[in-house]
Amino acid sequence: MTTGIRVAGAAWRLAWRVAARTTIAQFVLTVLGAGAPVAVAWLTKVVFDQLSAPGGPADLMWPIIGLVTAGVMTAVLAQVLHYLRAEQGRIVALAALDQLYTAVNRLVGLGRFEDPQFADRLRFARHAGGSGPVEIMTVSLNLLQQVLVTAGFVVSLVTVSPALALAVLVGTLPAVGAEFALARRRAEAMNTVGPTERRELFYGQLLSDVDAATEIRLFGVGSFLRERMLRERRTANQVQRAMDRRALSTEAGLTMLSTAVAGGCLVWVVNAAANGTVTVGDVAMLVAAVAAVQTALLGMVRDAAGAHTQLLMFSHYLAVVEAEPDLPVPARTRPVAPLRHGIELRDVWFRYREDLPWVLRGVSITIPSGQAVALVGYNGAGKSTIIKLLCRYYDPDRGAILWDGVDLRDLDPVQLRARIAGVFQDFVSYELSAAENIGIGDVEALADRSRIETAARNAGVHDIVRTLPHGYETLLSRTYFAGDDLNGTTPGTMLSGGQWQRVAIARSFLRGGRDLLILDEPSARLDAEAEHEIHQGFQRLRKGGTSLLVSHRLGTIRDADLILVLDAGTVVQAGPHDELVEAPGPYAELFSLQASGYRD
Repeated sequence: MTTGIRVAGAAWRLAWRVAARTTIAQFVLTVLGAGAPVAVAWLTKVVFDQLSAPGGPADLMWPIIGLVTAGVMTAVLAQVLHYLRAEQGRIVALAALDQLYTAVNRLVGLGRFEDPQFADRLRFARHAGGSGPVEIMTVSLNLLQQVLVTAGFVVSLVTVSPALALAVLVGTLPAVGAEFALARRRAEAMNTVGPTERRELFYGQLLSDVDAATEIRLFGVGSFLRERMLRERRTANQVQRAMDRRALSTEAGLTMLSTAVAGGCLVWVVNAAANGTVTVGDVAMLVAAVAAVQTALLGMVRDAAGAHTQLLMFSHYLAVVEAEPDLPVPARTRPVAPLRHGIELRDVWFRYREDLPWVLRGVSITIPSGQAVALVGYNGAGKSTIIKLLCRYYDPDRGAILWDGVDLRDLDPVQLRARIAGVFQDFVSYELSAAENIGIGDVEALADRSRIETAARNAGVHDIVRTLPHGYETLLSRTYFAGDDLNGTTPGTMLSGGQWQRVAIARSFLRGGRDLLILDEPSARLDAEAEHEIHQGFQRLRKGGTSLLVSHRLGTIRDADLILVLDAGTVVQAGPHDELVEAPGPYAELFSLQASGYRD
């Protein structure tokens, strides 16, 4: 209960903060809307009583004017409320989206993004953040309106028959527990099918992805993946079908109960009218009141149950927005000074989860300022993990990483990363224009076409971009059309793997002059000539600077000042190429193995 109140309060605060006027307007119109049906019932009673009065009806003009006014007001209020809710929905959804992804961007590291539970929560938050606050507010106002309507009609019933009013109220009590139970089960069902729907989406995207299409058709696994996708959909359908069947039986039972109560009240009021206990106007008013109270009470229960579901869903949004930092950042960080001496990993131990083996085991290395250091080793040796720790995507479980003697945990991660440039093995192909794909490496340069073109030339991609249909303004996408026209006929253009890698390399050239340059397999998709050209560019870029190189091609790192050989999370060799290639050990073995392929 306390959690529900807290979540509802958060939704209302968000709606009030960004759309106070529409919130007030909806509240006022809700109260007016609650009075309209009660007024209609009483005015109808007045008309019927006057029509059946001895001596003929009196002046009916004012009751009829009141009925017409109430009817018009009811219709107009409904339309105005619909508009206000839609407008508030747009305003709140925008604010919620901003707040959600501001919180996501506050996450310092990568751990949360690699957590499947967080991925599900984020997906729920994306939906609930846009609609949750307005849904919760709408349900709250509906509840208020139904409470007012119920109170008005119950008072009307009490004036005629207190016993009848009590019978109507008691007859709806079983619906309360049933609807709340359904709401809990709906929420549980949504949580159950969440991972299933995520896997279904994965298989569906895989089957329609152009990059995967070649392997899927070559290996003939389309039917296999389709069946996997359908299996997940069947599993989700089974859960949802069971939920719908339970809802059907519950709703049918509640309908029969309400019908029995209404029928009993109708029999009583007809007998009372026949005996002269109540007037014809009382009959009309009582019939309307019984139906209105039942409808309002059942609506209250269903809205409350729906609110319970919305609160559960919006709690995912709040869990993301209010999440504690994934990595600690001190309130007062130390300034990130230009690198003067070097970066030191001091007895660093790391593993991605407590139930997984250690990836790094007591690594102690130094990357001197102004030198090129290379990391070499078999897959899984820990090379990429060291890069992630240097960028502070994770913190070591033991030991420390020092930037000129200052622990990275004492620095502002944003300032730290502003001093790092890099090309990563798993670079991103942004569905943006060619200029934006390069300029995103330094957003301050997005408006500086000369800087972007210089970076493209250094990466050997300028001539490629220039020949695209719209040059640097060409959209690099398979998904979208160029321009803002949804019916546009100019599709985006895609690049080859090697061309995309050159674009990613151009981003790093755009960030030239940073304190640390990280090159993680920067030429993996390039041919030999392009690789040679790019590495000459990198040599110029890192000249006099500090760089960390990772590559399986030992020929590309042989000119590094220091080569560190990793094996099973530890440094087993260190030294320049000429020294390591002559010494017995894994580096000489790897170099000999690669060289033998060319000699043979």
